[in-house]
Amino acid sequence: MEEYRGLFVVESRENNDTIARALLTLEGGEDREIVDEIFRAAHTIKGASASMGFMRLERLCHSMEDVFDLIRNGHLRANASLTNLLLACTDQIEAVLDAVEAGRGDEEGTIEELVSALEVWVDETPSEAAVEMPASEDVPTLEDDALISAEGSRYQVLVTLAPASSMKEVRAMIALSNLADIGRIIATHPCRDEIENGKFDRTFEVVIESEAGADALRTAASGTDIQEVVVGPWTGAPETGKADSAVPKVEHHEKSREVKNIRVDIHLLDQMMNLVEDLVINRGRLKQIAQKHQIKELDEALNMVGRSVSDLQNLMMHIRMIPLNHIFNRFPRVVRDVSQHDNKEVEFIIEGGETELDRSVMDGLNEPLLHLIRNAVDHGIELPAERKAAGKSEKGMLRLSAQRDRDNVLIRIEDDGAGIDYDKVRSKAVLRGLSTEEDVKALSEDDLIDILFNPGFSTADAITDISGRGVGLDVVRSAIESLKGSINVSSTQGKGTCFELVLPPTMAIVEVMMVRINGKRCAIPINNVVEVAMIKRDAIHRVGNNQVILLRDEVMPLFTLDDMFGDFNRGDVLVVLQNGHKKCGIVSDVVEGQQEVVVKPLSSLIGICPGVSGVTIPGDGEVVPVLDVNTMF
Repeated sequence: MEEYRGLFVVESRENNDTIARALLTLEGGEDREIVDEIFRAAHTIKGASASMGFMRLERLCHSMEDVFDLIRNGHLRANASLTNLLLACTDQIEAVLDAVEAGRGDEEGTIEELVSALEVWVDETPSEAAVEMPASEDVPTLEDDALISAEGSRYQVLVTLAPASSMKEVRAMIALSNLADIGRIIATHPCRDEIENGKFDRTFEVVIESEAGADALRTAASGTDIQEVVVGPWTGAPETGKADSAVPKVEHHEKSREVKNIRVDIHLLDQMMNLVEDLVINRGRLKQIAQKHQIKELDEALNMVGRSVSDLQNLMMHIRMIPLNHIFNRFPRVVRDVSQHDNKEVEFIIEGGETELDRSVMDGLNEPLLHLIRNAVDHGIELPAERKAAGKSEKGMLRLSAQRDRDNVLIRIEDDGAGIDYDKVRSKAVLRGLSTEEDVKALSEDDLIDILFNPGFSTADAITDISGRGVGLDVVRSAIESLKGSINVSSTQGKGTCFELVLPPTMAIVEVMMVRINGKRCAIPINNVVEVAMIKRDAIHRVGNNQVILLRDEVMPLFTLDDMFGDFNRGDVLVVLQNGHKKCGIVSDVVEGQQEVVVKPLSSLIGICPGVSGVTIPGDGEVVPVLDVNTMF
């Protein structure tokens, strides 16, 4: 829970400030919306405290909830004494949060004393159990609408007997009878049975509804051995003196706390990111101007500006990074639901949720992961009886993990299920007309895995609520490729399957290699570039309708990209590209070098352009297409 400590403190402080501010408003006059707001804030702090293991703080918030519930139901009013106690509780919560932030936990302060003081108000407040019916059984209780509507005629009568009174219970019952003659007794403290049996000190309290007025009530309760009668409007407070004496002293310090966290609208971050991208573009433009004119002072100033822009760019990227836990934590429920639907037992393990991705990448990742996890439970993991027959544990294992690998983020979905049935893939491929019976026998495991990503392809024997419609892996591949990532699959029949997603941490600013093909400039993401070499014409061969090139005993497809750049390509430079485990080569005229660029998506007016993932504007202002290496394979 240590990683959530900061978030707990920030959110709890916000809710505690809400309680303190609303209490001051509530003291000026009751408002149901304000009471509900206080109740929600206290409930949120209580739940978060219990989750974090701060049980003393949870107990204090629970006691505050009990008091707020009485106020919300009209059993209690927020008078000055009660407000002082509740404000003392907010001060104590603030002190505990300071201690938690400093790593000391919630083991300090006067929480137990505050809880006891709150319990006095809860125990002493008249409730249905404490309501007495001295006249008849149709005396209303505190929750009756007729009683609540008569708030203006409710009084609190405090009767104190003389010290020398020898029959205090008789004198008290006479006073109660006299009061009942001119009003309707709502409740007593202590209860009527205890007063009748003399189980009280010299003082008892009566809550009464009467139109006779305070003077008449005072006269009715007075008599022999009655030392004092105090009559006042009913405020819902416990017996006078008890509440004030029960409030422990909690120091309230007005401290100027440094604001360490703020909430920013995501659209403002996007706008700021666009401005940073413009700075990156203009930095490249200024570098070209400086190189052209060779001005020493300009070079020195640009070096300083360049460092500042780089630092700003890195800072902005860090701000936009979000831990993968934000989407990983949604999947345990998915696994549970699917496993229950299929009558399977699955242990779901999440690792590396603290790994961070850019928000733009994170937004498109939820659906692909959802498909893969549902497929792993539904297709991959066997029924308990089948696993037992195969010598496995009846409970299957599904692991979702993430980690950083150089410039990429790797996300793996692994299961220990049945693995891919390649024979079934072959038969389904023939059945759907994707391959002939002769050709399908020669297909390798990698080729068969590629067939799984065909739209509409499914190995399920029957259509269910979860699978069988052939919608899944093709959607996954499209989504991952739109995020400039790739997907790799490995499977061993009878032992399990692993889907590995390779994603860039961000899509906005990337390192590219600038090349010219048939005189036209294009950019290639540097992550896809393996090497650059000179072409030997005698190493180029034709296989069927395609060209291949032999490079150090390795045969790879060779593309001239005529459809994109024209068919007059006579370049001598070979750029070797890789996507996953596959390689290919493209022919180019010249390699201009590497640079950091901002990649912008294609306009909706242009639509999807195969082979192009976006465009960028280098320093000279030319619009340059960024090649989508995935489509070449």
